[in-house]
Amino acid sequence: MAEHLSQSELDYPFKLLEYFNGFRVSKVIFSACELGVFDLLTTSPCALSAQQVAQALHASVDGTERLLDALVGIEILHVETQAEDGTALYSSTEVASMYLAKGGAKSLHDMAIYQSQIIYPLWNNMVDAVREGKNQNQKLFGIPPEEVFRAVYRSDEEMLKFMGLMNSSWVLDGYDVVMAFSLAGFRNIVDLGGCTGALAREIAKAYPSSSVTVFDMPAVVEMATKRFLRADDTFTFQSGDFFHGELPVADLYVLARILHDWSEDKCVTLLKRICDVCEPGGGVLLVEATLLESRRGPVQAQLFSLSMLVQTEGRERPPSQYARVLRQSGFRDVQACRTGKTYDAILALK
Repeated sequence: MAEHLSQSELDYPFKLLEYFNGFRVSKVIFSACELGVFDLLTTSPCALSAQQVAQALHASVDGTERLLDALVGIEILHVETQAEDGTALYSSTEVASMYLAKGGAKSLHDMAIYQSQIIYPLWNNMVDAVREGKNQNQKLFGIPPEEVFRAVYRSDEEMLKFMGLMNSSWVLDGYDVVMAFSLAGFRNIVDLGGCTGALAREIAKAYPSSSVTVFDMPAVVEMATKRFLRADDTFTFQSGDFFHGELPVADLYVLARILHDWSEDKCVTLLKRICDVCEPGGGVLLVEATLLESRRGPVQAQLFSLSMLVQTEGRERPPSQYARVLRQSGFRDVQACRTGKTYDAILALK
């Protein structure tokens, strides 16, 4: 940040103070999602007063009014004043209706809930994570650091939260990553650890002549077919464990937000397993939030890497590190594509 400071910023640190308050802004949005503010205002036929919102959400009028005003301040809600009595009336913006209400066209509601209830508490232990160099699942959930997904899937309720997060991610970024390279030549595509099938859905839509399969743990597959599968989906699910069980045969294996969970040694182990069953000409597509080689960003990927520290065994990496582990595992012709959004794509062939 220092390279970009103006003299006025040195006289009064506006940007620094903005960063200081960033956690408060996040919690305003998360709290409104948890309370149902955006669901209420999006479905309401008219603007509502703070008292009406509070009554509908079983909350205090004073607290509700303060929360609504903060949402107006960060430009997520609209407000207007009735001329007769000066009552403030609140309504949803297009952004709130699309992204923050449960039924929005590109709803990130489940992502917000996961950030609020899981990521936020974990980040309270960031100092310990940096000092210890390991995740904080033991401290928060009583689960050993090495049992990463036992922490993530510690109950059906927590599994649903995580699956909602993954589903939200591909609603936003799925199209861009599956179109980063032409995958039309791969007739049989398996999304390893594909969770809800949200990314597989984008692959199947973009490449209708390809067969697409989601491969994940039995409990995840069961939950996905019950809660996330759509009547018009053309992909299929298959149960298994990609670290220990037999891998399905495919021309292309997709690993989306998988390698960032694991140490480099475990990444190589998994990629070697894939390479062993992959025919010459087949390949692997990695989808990750990649860091810049210069270490100067993207900030979002750097923050994600800290999330990996507090929650998993892994980290975010620059393309050169992914290329190294791919070649070490037997793949070649490594190509990287930055999408300009959150997640990037790396394609490698055997």
